[in-house]
Amino acid sequence: MTKKKHTSVAHIGAILLILVAFFILFEDNNREPLESNNIEKSLTEEVIQYKPLVNKYLKEHNKEKYTAVVLSLMMQESSGRGNDPMQASESYCGEVGCIEDPEVSIKQGVAYFSKVLEQANGDVKLALQSYNFGIGFISYVQDNGGQYTEELAIQFSQKKYEELKHTGIYSCIRKEAEPYNACYGDFMYVQAVLDYYSDALSRLDKSTQVALVNE
Repeated sequence: MTKKKHTSVAHIGAILLILVAFFILFEDNNREPLESNNIEKSLTEEVIQYKPLVNKYLKEHNKEKYTAVVLSLMMQESSGRGNDPMQASESYCGEVGCIEDPEVSIKQGVAYFSKVLEQANGDVKLALQSYNFGIGFISYVQDNGGQYTEELAIQFSQKKYEELKHTGIYSCIRKEAEPYNACYGDFMYVQAVLDYYSDALSRLDKSTQVALVNE
């Protein structure tokens, strides 16, 4: 009789442990994550102050509907800080740091974005990645299916890094690039820019802005 009682108690204890474990697991699975991959990123006040200038120079190229895109691009480049907020010196004079006037930077950055957008046949993602990689990326994509993908960005980065790593100028700016040995430019640039697009768009008349697929 005592032995049966002990057995029953053991069974009850085991069942209670299972129920407790199940409850803990259920709670963990339904708990909100501490961090979300969908956290909206916001523009800085430094970027926002340049909205009129960005729109002004885009109008000169008949591309004012891309204002939110260019503001997002500027945010990724510099957060609107410094004398060259569009980081446009290389496309302006062929070297880093030659622009010392923010308005010159915006004028040149907008002109270069407009150029790559036209050569990309309006493919915004291809234009954005080409702003980072250089215009040669457009030809590479056109020779490999004709449409931007992150896979092509990785391949191009690998190719250019292999060609240029002997210069010692290039290194991986993201840890995600290291396993691919894709250390030329930033192959994650497109998504990094588009992370700011929702906030940039909210500050403008949405009816005048280009529609983007942020996927």
